[in-house]
Amino acid sequence: LTKIKADSRNYDFSLMKDVDAVIDLVAISNDPSGDLLPRETDEINFQSRATTAKKAKEYGVKHYILPSSCSIYGFQDAIVDEDSTVNPITLYAKANLAAENAVKKLADDNFTVVILRQSTLYGYSPRMRFDLAINGMTFGAWKTGKLPLMRDGYQWRPMVHVKDTSRAMIFMLNAEQGDINGNIFNVGSVTNSNYLIKALGEMVANTIPNDVKIEWYGDPDHRSYQVSFDKLAALDFKCEQ
Repeated sequence: LTKIKADSRNYDFSLMKDVDAVIDLVAISNDPSGDLLPRETDEINFQSRATTAKKAKEYGVKHYILPSSCSIYGFQDAIVDEDSTVNPITLYAKANLAAENAVKKLADDNFTVVILRQSTLYGYSPRMRFDLAINGMTFGAWKTGKLPLMRDGYQWRPMVHVKDTSRAMIFMLNAEQGDINGNIFNVGSVTNSNYLIKALGEMVANTIPNDVKIEWYGDPDHRSYQVSFDKLAALDFKCEQ
């Protein structure tokens, strides 16, 4: 593994010479940061990824994977799939949608483009994030005995473990081009990915051995969506966590 420290908006694109695949994880990756840094979110989450995909194609890269987000569904009354009308509410979600639209049109017989709309991630990682729902709940409950829960608790969210979404990216590198090229796939488990935030908080609170108090915060969250993962499952991909 070679790590290169650079700005995704302006780097040496020749790094992609003789590269087989690009998984474009670059992003300012939550809604509060997007609201705080609107210009940077547009430049990094949308424009830089559109440029990277274009340059990857020019350098002969064969596969380009864009990890996007189910947050682009915004608010939905029914269970949504990849063909449903999207409803991005936040700048983060809008930048993801713009990136999707930019890279998807580059797909051809020599350049496989896949878009993975990830559920909200959870799980341990070396660069640990506590701004994500389950991770933040667990950390607060364990450290302070107070589990932070965003009002009003009746918003739906799909969840996926970081190991499973990583497995989905690797899976796409080995899948048949005709099955995936130019396609969007929601990433999550068919059986147990969609949760009410309130029920999820109670589940986490009951898992911690000490007494835990739920602590509500923020204005009511207007993002709520249940997501279907049947399209990914039809390729025989299954979440393991």
